[in-house]
Amino acid sequence: MACMACLLLALAFVAAEAQQMQSNISLGSILTPITNSTWLSPSGLYAFGFYRQGNGYAVGIFLAGIPEKTVVWTLNRDNPPVSNDSTLVFAGDGLASPTAHLVSFSASYASMLDSGNFVVYNFEQEIVWQSFDHPTDTLLPGQRLLSGDALFSSKSEADHSTGIFRLKMQNDGHLVQYPVDTPDSIPYAYYGSLTFDAGENVTLNLGADGHLYLLNSTGSNILNITDGGLPSDEGKLYLMRIDADGIFRLYSHDLKKDAIWSVVWESSKDKCVPKGLCGLNSYCVLSDLKAECRCLPGFESVNQGNPTSGCERNFVADACKNRNENFTYTMEELESTTWEDVSYMSLRLSEKGACIQGCLEDCDCEAAVFDGTNCRKQRLPLKYGRRANGTSNIALIKVGVQKPDTDSRIVQPGSKKKGRPDILIICLSFTA
Repeated sequence: MACMACLLLALAFVAAEAQQMQSNISLGSILTPITNSTWLSPSGLYAFGFYRQGNGYAVGIFLAGIPEKTVVWTLNRDNPPVSNDSTLVFAGDGLASPTAHLVSFSASYASMLDSGNFVVYNFEQEIVWQSFDHPTDTLLPGQRLLSGDALFSSKSEADHSTGIFRLKMQNDGHLVQYPVDTPDSIPYAYYGSLTFDAGENVTLNLGADGHLYLLNSTGSNILNITDGGLPSDEGKLYLMRIDADGIFRLYSHDLKKDAIWSVVWESSKDKCVPKGLCGLNSYCVLSDLKAECRCLPGFESVNQGNPTSGCERNFVADACKNRNENFTYTMEELESTTWEDVSYMSLRLSEKGACIQGCLEDCDCEAAVFDGTNCRKQRLPLKYGRRANGTSNIALIKVGVQKPDTDSRIVQPGSKKKGRPDILIICLSFTA
């Protein structure tokens, strides 16, 4: 979202071009990535069409009236990018490419509106399909998230395919954030509107003045997420988006100035709050207000460029059950951390040493969480880890240390590293 240069002149040029175009998109209209790539809204602010993604092109809606295109909706977002010789056809039975039907409807004409909504009409001029009813990761002013629907984050700012977080407008009236592929239940939630039992058909709404709020089935306002009342003239834009980092934010953009998108409100200022930001066997630490993912002791990152990929042991060993006498075992401590509780046994213990000893003597125990009164034995992998100042939780990770008198020239069973003494190993391999 770069600074704007000569914006008023650019908008005037785009608007003049748009005025020469028909507002309605007729049957048989075609888009291609290279020439005639978009259908503009009347003012030229929004466009429907092809935009660059990776080495190819995706189809969606974006803000064309600002220097850096801001994508607000993507068609079939998990389809691979298409090549520059692709075509998109607006036909009577939907939007189609040469190889597939992308959206089906019975159509007469369509319009790209200045609200950012792409609307399809039938011969009776009734709306038969509109993009506002199928949001991806963004809400625009005038748009709603209906009961039972969800917004899904993108993988990154550059890749608009489905990411790892979702914002669900639940049927019980509760607006909740979860990682993807988890049940709609409290243990997996990391943000909630606390509107439990508000009834069915509650909707999340965004007003032109930046007002983000929940309405119940009778149209009554049951929660102001933001207060609104912000400038809503034609020179100010707002949008709400669940970002790739799992936090949903309200943004504003001033078209009258050399401006960038500004955060008006966000669901959390702590970037380690989203569960699953760091992958399995890793935990999130705030460093200069940025989220940093760190591996458990004895682990290394699966993919250095992708922290959500988590961490894995850099060797394979099952020395505990095999009673390998060349190794001894110890417990590494991670203070002030929280994890998903998937313990297979909880012991009532008040001494950390007793918790350590209990895990060392149990080959099924690969880690333990001690909170001062309970020792919860865990199997790997550990999930949803984060540094949480103020918590008394201590994560205890079982590691193995090769005994000093072991001949380092001997390769131990299961070890991937040859000729190195003092190799740390975990007691057990992963279990399902």
